[in-house]
Amino acid sequence: MAATGPSLFVASPLVTSTAGNSVRNRCLSSFRAMAVSADQKSSPATVATRSTEKGRWLEEKNRKGRKEEEELTSNIYSNPQEITDENGNTLREYFQECKDLMIQSKAGPPRWFTPLECGSHAPDSPLLLFLPGIDGMGLGLFKHHHKLGKIFEIWCLHIPVTDKTSFTDLVKLVERTVRSEYKRSPDRPIYIVGESLGACIALDIAARNPDVDLVLILANPATSFSRSQLQSLIPVLQVMPDQLSLYFSYMLNLASGDPLRMAIENVAKGLMPHQIVGELTQDLVAMSSYLCVLADMLPRETLLWKLQMLKSASSSANSHLHAVKNQALLLCSGKDQLFPSEEEAQRLYHMLPKCEKRVLEESGHFLFLEDGFDLVTAIKGASFYRQGKYLDYVSDYIPPTPYEFKKIYESNRWVLAVTSPVMLSTLEDGKVVRGLAGIPSEGPVLYVGYHMLLGFELAPLVLQFLMERNILLRGIAHPMMFTRAKEGRMLDLGSFDTYRLMGAVPVSGSNFYKLLSSKSHALLYPGGVREALHRKGEEYKLFWPEQSEFVRMASRFGAKIVPFGVVGEDDVGELVFDYNDQMQIPSLRTFIKELTEEVVHLRIDASGEVSNQDVYLPGVVPKLPGRFYYYFGKPIETKERKEELRNRERAHEVYLHVKTEVEKCIAYLKEKREEDPYRNLMTRLVYQATHGFEAQVPTFEL
Repeated sequence: MAATGPSLFVASPLVTSTAGNSVRNRCLSSFRAMAVSADQKSSPATVATRSTEKGRWLEEKNRKGRKEEEELTSNIYSNPQEITDENGNTLREYFQECKDLMIQSKAGPPRWFTPLECGSHAPDSPLLLFLPGIDGMGLGLFKHHHKLGKIFEIWCLHIPVTDKTSFTDLVKLVERTVRSEYKRSPDRPIYIVGESLGACIALDIAARNPDVDLVLILANPATSFSRSQLQSLIPVLQVMPDQLSLYFSYMLNLASGDPLRMAIENVAKGLMPHQIVGELTQDLVAMSSYLCVLADMLPRETLLWKLQMLKSASSSANSHLHAVKNQALLLCSGKDQLFPSEEEAQRLYHMLPKCEKRVLEESGHFLFLEDGFDLVTAIKGASFYRQGKYLDYVSDYIPPTPYEFKKIYESNRWVLAVTSPVMLSTLEDGKVVRGLAGIPSEGPVLYVGYHMLLGFELAPLVLQFLMERNILLRGIAHPMMFTRAKEGRMLDLGSFDTYRLMGAVPVSGSNFYKLLSSKSHALLYPGGVREALHRKGEEYKLFWPEQSEFVRMASRFGAKIVPFGVVGEDDVGELVFDYNDQMQIPSLRTFIKELTEEVVHLRIDASGEVSNQDVYLPGVVPKLPGRFYYYFGKPIETKERKEELRNRERAHEVYLHVKTEVEKCIAYLKEKREEDPYRNLMTRLVYQATHGFEAQVPTFEL
């Protein structure tokens, strides 16, 4: 932990505990507190401590690396049903720790602390500052500490309950920390996660420090205070007598953002009815105890002070929005009872130039406490995690955790169930086998194949590679999944978060180079958008560029090229309303033009049909599902041909050979699927009914 700016100290109300309360002991001993000091520099002892900590971290990393290698060997993704949920802290523990923290730290200046469970990050991890809402506890990320602590250095701001530091002084306090840390590590981004009031502080900090590399993550910002329910409380509190404890408890209950629903969601998953009742009762008792203590400790004057500060914070942040040019991620709740967060997120989205938003339709105000939300997953899915000044889609990428993979698998489970994918691969001796045994284990490997309509084949393909071979396919994707040339009618970028979470990168020469140089398993579709949005009668037709695009780069790193084909799109749906049909209708022609203008244009200089990169929405009529078939041909070696393949003509010959192999794979599957007695969904259901629904359904003879 850095000591420049804030300085470490041992004696603090935050680390005082009594031996009679084990929960309190665990809570209060889990924090390393820091007093706020604007000008104090790092001492030699602190520098030595940092060196020692780095050495310990390297030792711990080596130990964990050996453990991870063992886990990878056993393939932790092989059976998603057996992957256990990530054990985050419970809602009950959160309320208990808030209660204990209020009692132990009722007064005093605002201060930074780092939860000890966040101490496993690398020394060069980005700094994350958490700025709390009006409660000021600094425990808002309580359920996320463990996961965040693996990739960030975390400092949380604690504002004691009765503290009356003004909004302006809070901004100055945080700004001193930001300036100090920026001076110490100018190439490291600083993340600011702000919740309601904290979001206003974050916006002011960004406006005042345009030279600092800040990444803002704003949850239900209080910039909409003037349109919120809290605004109406100020005149009421000004005339209300001090004896308002019952009304105050009710109001705090409202501020929790539908606490009963939140408590139910946090305990109901995977529990029997009697367990749900028991856990729910304990959560609600802890919540009630916390609210009663807060009501006793927070007199009317203090509450009025906080609401007035929230009002000034909103006014200040709104007046500075024009100066905020930083990368920002807006997280808004659809059922926020305090602020019109969804409406406000839309307003901020249009005002902040480098902003993305994610709407959580079923969430309440305190988003970070809800069981269904994972902040680390949101950051990774939005491609917001980086360790340097610029995002590197290869080196900054963090693979999905087993639980993240489980959630993605479950959301696509119906696709696997109704298409019952058959995957074939080719061994070194040319033998075709069912499964992925013929897939090379060592990278770099480049998989080159046919793109079915709308990319239907992607989910089964990527999931099966992880489950069967523990191989993460890094898809080289169209930039429309990452950015927009202009705003309009295209799907929200959040619709593609799963692709980014699973390792997709925007197509570019530099990203292709980085993937192969890092020995990744890369997935490439030369036909791109034109192939995935083909017309009627064009299924299984390749739309590849005339010139080689990948062979010379692959040979530079000695990558194996695996050609593959896939069929089955015509067994799940029939394309009845295609591009040609829609271009005959003036309104739809205009719609297609608008969609195409919103995305980054590729292959501007290409010739032939592949240059037609128009984006449209195909009209497909579903069928009773058939089956998806994948066939991976024999890997084509380039390692021993590096010098030869520098020649463009030789490289083009290999390119045409790969294309021919893909066409052969498709032809083979189209022929062999006619022999599959289980091609139809009904015959597969009958088989599974007699052999178990987890049984692998047979296919044609090889």
